[in-house]
Amino acid sequence: MDIKRQQGNQNEMVFPTFVWTDIIQPNREDLDEIAAQYNLDFYQIKDSVEHGHLPKFEKQPNYDFLILRAFTSTIEQGATTINDLSNKIAFFYNDTKMITIHRSSFVFLEHVHPKFSKTEELLLFLIDKMVQTYQPPLNELDKQIEEVEKIIFLKDYSKVSLEDLYFLKTQTRITKKLLHLFQNVINHIEVSDENKTALQDIKDSLVSLILNYDEVLENANSLLNTYHSVNSQKSNDVMKLLTIFSAFFLPLTFVAGIYGMNFDHMPELRWDIGYYLALTVMLVIIIVIFVWFKRKKII
Repeated sequence: MDIKRQQGNQNEMVFPTFVWTDIIQPNREDLDEIAAQYNLDFYQIKDSVEHGHLPKFEKQPNYDFLILRAFTSTIEQGATTINDLSNKIAFFYNDTKMITIHRSSFVFLEHVHPKFSKTEELLLFLIDKMVQTYQPPLNELDKQIEEVEKIIFLKDYSKVSLEDLYFLKTQTRITKKLLHLFQNVINHIEVSDENKTALQDIKDSLVSLILNYDEVLENANSLLNTYHSVNSQKSNDVMKLLTIFSAFFLPLTFVAGIYGMNFDHMPELRWDIGYYLALTVMLVIIIVIFVWFKRKKII
């Protein structure tokens, strides 16, 4: 049975063949003590607590060093940076010891129930849990894209916020890049033959997530272009309507302007039927313009 010990911000689990030490929000003294005790590289210790550090893998003579990032935000928060969307876990591990260092709390680190005989088994278990954190935001992004698409095509496009579309696109793009970095790091990890199947499952999950995020990103780009197209079409319809009104009233205004001039020698002004004749001319102009527009299928 595993032995669990807790001391300050450190949790320790003793397995049959190795010990796992989990350090949460470490201070400088903790890191210096760990580095001295297990002969860890200073720069790797520095990387493990650096904000925003991207996934990486380094192999040392006595241990392997790994940094991965799990998705910890929500789509509703409108996060648009890697720091806001995810948090990292640093792994130092060999056959007899694993050390994990992180600032944020992770639920899957608090509930490690399976029994592991090797550090790489625990490592693959934790990596798989980190990969799984990218599935819920993918489902939420896909759901929101579908809702926005329905509003644009079936309801009132003016209810769609361009800012919301920007956040959807940005979050999808950044998460996809983060998954690519995640995948590149995983491809450098080496495990024993008995755990290669578990590692391949993680790789397959990453490929599936990347493809799905890529599809959502394409849908977001397409939706953004559609929004601009629909918006432009509405503007064009308004301009078309104004142009049609102008086409009808411009010649009428021209006729009214001519007979509105106060010259003495304008015989039409003194005709008994001059007023009705001017109205008739205007009506004929309207009919001619209407028939021409109909033949050109403008209206």
